[in-house]
Amino acid sequence: MDLTGKIVIVTGAGRGLGRAYALALARAGAALVVNDVDSAAAEAVVGEAAAVGGRAVAVTGAVGSTEVAESLVELAFKEFGRLDGLITNAGVLRDRILWKMSDDDFDTVVNVHLRGTFTCVRAAVQRMRAQGEGGRIVVVGSPAGQRGNVGQTNYSAAKAAIVGMVRTWAMECARDGIAVNAVIPVAATAMTESIPMFEPYVRESREHGRPLPQWLRAGAGFGTPEDAAELPVFLLSDAAASITGQAIGIGGDRLALWSHPHEAVLAHRDGGWDADAIAAAWPAVFDARIESYGIPDVENPGA
Repeated sequence: MDLTGKIVIVTGAGRGLGRAYALALARAGAALVVNDVDSAAAEAVVGEAAAVGGRAVAVTGAVGSTEVAESLVELAFKEFGRLDGLITNAGVLRDRILWKMSDDDFDTVVNVHLRGTFTCVRAAVQRMRAQGEGGRIVVVGSPAGQRGNVGQTNYSAAKAAIVGMVRTWAMECARDGIAVNAVIPVAATAMTESIPMFEPYVRESREHGRPLPQWLRAGAGFGTPEDAAELPVFLLSDAAASITGQAIGIGGDRLALWSHPHEAVLAHRDGGWDADAIAAAWPAVFDARIESYGIPDVENPGA
């Protein structure tokens, strides 16, 4: 993929998936605005991007506010003269079981993930519409947002809402030639270390450099950040011009297209449904089609 001449903002790009996205984009020829709350990490990625032939500038700031979002877009325009793409990767975790989660735990995660995605995408789309040449938005979701995960009320809610916004934005931005998609990555990072099934493998990979087992790469689609980094490159390329409004999963050896929520079973009753009628119909019509929830345990699928 050749992204030469494309200008892309990547939030949360100092480490993990964000760093992998930034470096993959740099190798493909894109010029970057590298954002992170850690200035040293952001500057390090700028240096790494230069080492693979890319151009990049760093900007420090916690996403969430309108001011930070607009500053990222303004910097892209000041340094490179335009904006072609945005990847909203920045995130934090405050994992707690529901009855122990504080207001601050909830608000902090929702502000960075959900509000940060909203403010950054709004600012980017405003610039892209003014340019009149289209653009690409790639937001980062999570399996926790698609299926739920214990201890992640805040994170699951934000990630599910982000994919909901994608479907709306794809419709709103279509006339301006701006494609909007979500990626659902699964990779060994500090974020996935909080998932019990993945924790020991993430720790072993990080602390001892041990490769992830093949059954995990194939069965759960769980790999390194670099395994997930090429999907945004594709979505920002000319080859993906017609793709919008989608949630696309990647990780390890797997690439997947997530379905949108839909009615799995329908039943009709003249005059509508009272509670007794629902109780009578439920076992025969709906019981067999009850949906599963939670991230599947691929190591113990019956658990």
